[in-house]
Amino acid sequence: MSEILPMRLAGRRPMRVAGLMSGTSADGVDVAIVDIGPRGPHRSANVTLVAFDTFRHPPALRQQIFDLFDPSKARIDALCHLNFVLGEVFAEAVIRLARKRGIPLESIDLIGSHGQTVYHIPEGRPATAGGSATAGRRVGRKRLRSTLQIGEPSVIAERTGITTVADFRPRDIAAGGEGAPLVPYADYALFSHPHKTRAVQNIGGIANVTYLPAGGALSDVLAFDTGPGNMVIDRIVHHVTGGRARYDAGGRRAARGAIDDRLLGELMRHPYLRRRPPKSTGREIFGTVFSDRVWQRARRRGLAPLDILATVTAFTAHSIADAYRGFLPSMPDEVILCGGGARNTTLARWLQAELLPGRVAPMDEFGLSARAKEAVSFAILAYQTIQGEPNNVPSATGARRPVILGKIIPGGRR
Repeated sequence: MSEILPMRLAGRRPMRVAGLMSGTSADGVDVAIVDIGPRGPHRSANVTLVAFDTFRHPPALRQQIFDLFDPSKARIDALCHLNFVLGEVFAEAVIRLARKRGIPLESIDLIGSHGQTVYHIPEGRPATAGGSATAGRRVGRKRLRSTLQIGEPSVIAERTGITTVADFRPRDIAAGGEGAPLVPYADYALFSHPHKTRAVQNIGGIANVTYLPAGGALSDVLAFDTGPGNMVIDRIVHHVTGGRARYDAGGRRAARGAIDDRLLGELMRHPYLRRRPPKSTGREIFGTVFSDRVWQRARRRGLAPLDILATVTAFTAHSIADAYRGFLPSMPDEVILCGGGARNTTLARWLQAELLPGRVAPMDEFGLSARAKEAVSFAILAYQTIQGEPNNVPSATGARRPVILGKIIPGGRR
C-alpha cells in the first residue's frame, strides 16, 4: 500500500497540502494550508496560500520541550512520551485551522510535518556499533552525523486521516549531507528571479540564508546557517526582564541600549562563524548555556542589561552580514526577510545598514506572509516527496547527490 498510495496522490492536480513547522524557539505549531498548482513547485511554482495560523504551546509543554534540548535534563522516557504528545498537538493544529477557516478536512490531500528538532549533530561523532566484529570495526571508524525530530507522524495521519510526510532530515544525512538547511528547495521555487540576485534570510531561533543567483539553476543555490537569530536575543531578554518577557517586541528594548564593541568583537570571533559552508547549527552551540555565559561575563564587566541586549542583537545582524561577505559569491540585490526576527525592526534596521546598497525588505512585500513561509516550505517539500522527486539541495547541505526526503505514512481514510 505504501507504494500504491503515493502514486494515487501524485495523480491529483492541483493538490491541497498542509505544512507543519515548529522551530527552535518551540513557541508553537505553524500551520499553512496551500494549493499547489498543476505544474508543481519549480522556478514557476504555482503555490497559493489558503490559510495560515500559529497555535501556541502552553507554557508547561514548552518547558518540557526545552528540557529535551538540555542533555543534563533530558530523559529517555520524556522523549518517548513527548514524541506522541506532539503528534497529537500537530494533528489537532491541522484540524483546528481547517475548522476555523471552514475548510473541509477531506479536501486536504497531504500533510508535510517538519516535527520538533530536539537534537542535531551536523559535525558528527565517532560511531559505535554492535553486530559482527568486522561490521563493528568498519562502522566504528566512521564519524556519523545525526539528527532527531519528534512529533509522531503516525499519530498525525491517524487523527486526521490524511497521508503524512515527515522526518525529512535523515535521508539527506544518510546521503552525506548535514540534514540542513532544507527550505532552499522551496526558496528557489518561490523566489528565484531571472535578473536579480536574492538572498532569502530567515531569522528564527537560528538564522539561515538561501542565496539565489540571478537566472541560476537549482544547482547554483547556496544555503547555510549563518549563526544565531533570535535565540541569544530571547535568552538575554529573559534575564533583562526577570523572565517576564520571552522576546524583544519590535526590538524596542535593544534600541534603548548601546552596543559594546569589546563584547561584540568577542562574539564575532566564535569559531562557527569562520567555518565554511555547508554548515548548520542549533541550540547545541548557541542555546541557553552559550547565552547565559555571555550574560554573566558581561554583567561581571559592569555592562548594563539593555547594553547587553543591544550587543547580542548587533551580533545577529553582524554575523549575517559577515557570512554574506565571507561566503556568498556576490552580494545580493535584494534580501527577503522572514521568521520572527523580521518583526524586530531594530535588528532589521541594523542589518540593512550592514548590507547597503542591497535592499532589505520583509517577505510580505514579495507576495507571501513571512510568518507562513516555513510551514509553506514543508508543504512544498512533502508535495515533491509524494511526486517521487528529489527535494534536497546538495550544494546547500553537502549531500553527495539529490535524494527524496521524508517518510510517508498513509492516511486512515477508507
